[in-house]
Amino acid sequence: MKRLLIVAHAPSPNTLRLRNAAERGAMHDDIDAIEVSVKAPLDAGPEDVLACDAILLGTTENLGYMSGALKDFFDRSYYPVLEEKQGLPCALYVRAGHDGTGTRRAVEGIVTGLRWRWAQEPLVLRGEWQEGFIEQVEELGLYLAAGLEAGVL
Repeated sequence: MKRLLIVAHAPSPNTLRLRNAAERGAMHDDIDAIEVSVKAPLDAGPEDVLACDAILLGTTENLGYMSGALKDFFDRSYYPVLEEKQGLPCALYVRAGHDGTGTRRAVEGIVTGLRWRWAQEPLVLRGEWQEGFIEQVEELGLYLAAGLEAGVL
């Protein structure tokens, strides 16, 4: 069984809804052979990355950057996983009150350094809250899990 790790910062009710949507998508009834693990960035570490076959990252836009919690996760995990997890399929969603450009760029820089591989372009959920964000993140979770199960990631 393959394992999808979801590491997502959820400091508000709406960002928690996004994290739950990612999990719901990844655990869709049509997905059988994927184990899903969901962790807050401060609870996740290199051992979780080493045990997974793909990773979905979620963050808020904080002062034009990723959340401090996600940055902390990367700080603790970067070197312990650098050599062993090259090529790890990954995806990202950003809940951005503004444009999300700086947040996306920061995560992309770290992912490039880790030599992970994007399974899909980062999803940036911009501006005022929209209920449609939930469906977009759920689809992202489903896409990753289905691709992992099918062996195309």
